Amino acid sequence: MGDSIVEGQTQQSNYFWLALLLLACNLISAGLFISRVHHLAYDDVYNTLDVHNYAVKGFSRAALASHKNAPGPLGYAWMAAAVRIIGQDELRDARIGALFSWVLIGVGILVGARFSRCPQLWYGALIVLLVFPHAVEAAGEVLTEGPAFFFAMLGALAWTEFVARASSGTTTLALGMLGCLFLGLSATCRQYNIALLPAAALIAVWQLYSRSWAPGEKWRWSAGALFSLLLAALPVLLLVLAWKGITSPGIKSGASYNMAYHAAAGLNLTRPLIVALYVAFYLMPFTFPLMARLKSEFRLPSVAFAVLAGIAAGYWSSSLIQPGPLQSALNAASKFVHSRAVLFGLLAVVAVYNLLALAFALWQHGDTVKSSPAVMFACCVILFFVFEQFGVGGTIPFFDRYVIETAPFIGVLTFALLPNLGRVRFSVLALLSVLSHVMLWRYAFTP
Repeated sequence: MGDSIVEGQTQQSNYFWLALLLLACNLISAGLFISRVHHLAYDDVYNTLDVHNYAVKGFSRAALASHKNAPGPLGYAWMAAAVRIIGQDELRDARIGALFSWVLIGVGILVGARFSRCPQLWYGALIVLLVFPHAVEAAGEVLTEGPAFFFAMLGALAWTEFVARASSGTTTLALGMLGCLFLGLSATCRQYNIALLPAAALIAVWQLYSRSWAPGEKWRWSAGALFSLLLAALPVLLLVLAWKGITSPGIKSGASYNMAYHAAAGLNLTRPLIVALYVAFYLMPFTFPLMARLKSEFRLPSVAFAVLAGIAAGYWSSSLIQPGPLQSALNAASKFVHSRAVLFGLLAVVAVYNLLALAFALWQHGDTVKSSPAVMFACCVILFFVFEQFGVGGTIPFFDRYVIETAPFIGVLTFALLPNLGRVRFSVLALLSVLSHVMLWRYAFTP
């Protein structure tokens, strides 16, 4: 027993130092990029328009009405605040604002996790986020993921701790209210984070009915939880009232992107399938050891299902392959294999098999999942992220970098089911980290 406690503490310390090292590398790399590269890169050309909009007009009704891009306004207002405070060079100042949000993410998780009941899971969430493709890019360019993750991760940490404590003390209720408010604010940075709200509500309901309560405690706690959830919904409701919808008037009409894209709420039956497949792709580098642990009686049915899914993915590959690093890798590899559809289908076979192995692992560890609000919340967020795509109308494709929204929650699942970080897993994380840096620095040579 004593040995297992020491081993757990050592493991937790290793996670902390790995997360700190990755954070330092990302911040240094992004900081050097900001100081040395002064041309528009990637989506800077579009996003600087909204940063300028909020820098000039403030966070006003007029600024909201003239918002151009698909993501919500708060992330742009965050970077616009940096522009107004620093007041030297708009592009560089906006990038510094984005970089600062990643500093706060790292400090917030590394410090806040120490006071939680499962710090190793939140260190794991930070590790997976920092090595995820586009992470360094989001820290060094004018992108809204940084502010969104600041509110999402700190909000998720606070809310799951509130649910785990299940008491109506003043400090605990304040933690729940702050957590939910942050979750709502994250959805006004990136609307995909609306998935956080039903996930938060679901784990609260589960806690309400799954545990025994002292007399009167249940209703005091449930009243605090309900008020907190209303706080989460408030920023989203205000945004909907300001825009008369969940998307800006410009992106709804298509005027923001020269009529190339438009987006609005609407029924979409194919997008959830695409998103589920891409989530499965990005789960592989983090959960691949689970494939070897799948019980023998489940292997043959899982292989059969994965092969059928791979055949279907290959057949409809032209519709399923979305813009992003995966598409670029498939295009490069197809020069040697001469069939992008076959490569995509084979990749889908492995991804679906890995996803099934993950599902079986969660089922086998059901008691652990049910007893950990952080793990339950992570599962719910990923599922709701897929399901919310049914309501994404319009013509904007699902760029595969959007999967980064699920990265911290993939990290929670990964380190809950696979706590031991061996050489192979560490090597994969190192390779992903290198790829993330390359994806930023390629813009230093391609204006």
